[in-house]
Formats: sequence, structure tokens, C-alpha cells
Amino acid sequence: MRKKKNAIYYVKKTGFYILLSALALFCLLPMYWMVRSSFMKNVDIFVMDPFVVWPKEMHWENYVKAFQSANFLQYGLNTIIIVAGCMVGTLLTCSMAAYAFARLKWKGKNICFAMLLATMMLPGTVTLIPQFIIWKNLHMVNTFWPLIFPAFLGGGAFNIFLMRQFLLGIPKELDEAATLDGAGAFQIYWRIILPLSRSALVVVALFTFMNNWNDFFGPLIYLNEKQKYTLALGLLQFKGDYSNKWNLMMAASTMVVIPCFAVYVVGQKQLIEGISMTGIKG
Repeated sequence: MRKKKNAIYYVKKTGFYILLSALALFCLLPMYWMVRSSFMKNVDIFVMDPFVVWPKEMHWENYVKAFQSANFLQYGLNTIIIVAGCMVGTLLTCSMAAYAFARLKWKGKNICFAMLLATMMLPGTVTLIPQFIIWKNLHMVNTFWPLIFPAFLGGGAFNIFLMRQFLLGIPKELDEAATLDGAGAFQIYWRIILPLSRSALVVVALFTFMNNWNDFFGPLIYLNEKQKYTLALGLLQFKGDYSNKWNLMMAASTMVVIPCFAVYVVGQKQLIEGISMTGIKG
């Protein structure tokens, strides 16, 4: 009877992983089509009979032409400036806010945290016009400040919530021991809490990178000059100029996606190392 149960268990588990693999391949299909098309001639991309799984002749010149056809170097530099500023501001301020909510005792903490969570229910389109008016009155439209400075004001309610839930899993005896040794609240935060929060910080960093690297709506609202465009706006401009050059468009899109894969690989490694180092589950 026991062997029969084990056989059924392994059959179900095998079927489950086969289903997951099929869904994963289905989700990767657009990525495959993009990379495949980036190495083909424009006239061969939509040929279905016979369908070419992978081009026999690799046209690497598509990437050279795509890179030279638009100012992607400047777009990439602008995007890196915005992403770097947002990551620094988000990691610093959201960890500080989460530390205050999770480890410190002060009046009105629960009310403030409830109000913070309530902001997650508010659609971004509701505050779009007031925010734009504020930045316009500050004469900061067509600058990077509207895209970077909000990250230094808490880093977002979701990131604060995520960090707070992780910090609640760290034993408070560490704080008490550090207090007995004469450490203050900031020293405990900087020397104890932050090193132990490495895995949570990596997750927040990955979310922040992806959101800002792929952000289209924010730069579209606040940036007017082409020299200040990000990669997302640059791709839109490139599509308008080369609407029929699908091979060049796919090559440009692939170049924009490559850094995301690189950051994901590095972030995954850091996340695993952070979990193994702390041994604490948030």
C-alpha cells in the first residue's frame, strides 16, 4: 500500500512540473521571438512556411545598425542615473521607515502604519495632476528630479510594508543586547538590522530596478527633450522612426532587456547568500 502511494505521489509531482515547464515555455515565447527576430532579415521574420526556429545566418549587424540609428547611449545613461538615484533613496528611506514601524515604540505608530497602507489603495492617476502641478511650480519639469526625489520620501508604501514584515522576524533580543552595550537606535539600525536585512534589501532593490528601468509613464509626463529621454521613451521614438524595420526594433529591444537579466542573475545570487547568511525568514 505504501509503494502505491509513493508511485501516485511521484506521478502527480512529475505532472505538476511538466505543467509548470509548459507554462514557463509559453511565457518565454515572446522573448524567444524577440531574440530570434533580432538576428534575421526583416523580410524573413514573418515567414511561417517553412517556419525557421533559429536563423542559420546570424545578422549581428542588426544590433550595430539599431545602436547607431538612435542615441541609445545617452538614453541608457539617463536611465542609469534615474535608476541609481531611485535605488539609493528607496533602500535608505524604506529601511529606515520600516525600522521605525517594526522596532521602535512611539505613540500613533499603528495609526500611521494604517494610513501608510491606505495609500496603496489610492490609484496613481488620482494624484498625477496635483503632483505635476507641484513639480511645475517648483520649476522642475523636464528634469530628473520628479522621477528621483520621491524615492527619498519613504521609497513607497509596499517597500516599507515588505521591509517591516521582514524586520519583525529578527529577534528583538539583539536590540536589547545592543542597548545594554550602549548602542543607540541609529547604531542598532546601521550595524545590526541592515546587515541582517540583506535578503529583503535585495528584493526591494530588484523591484525598484525593474519598476524604474521599465518605467514609461513617468518619463513621458515629465521629460520633454530628446536628450533627456530614457530607454523606454527611446524605444518609442525608435519605433516611430523605423516602424517597418522589425529586425532593428527587436535588436534594440533585446539590448534594453539584457541589463534586466544581468541584474536578476546578480540579485538572485545575493538573495541566496543573504538568506544563508542570516538564516532568518521574513
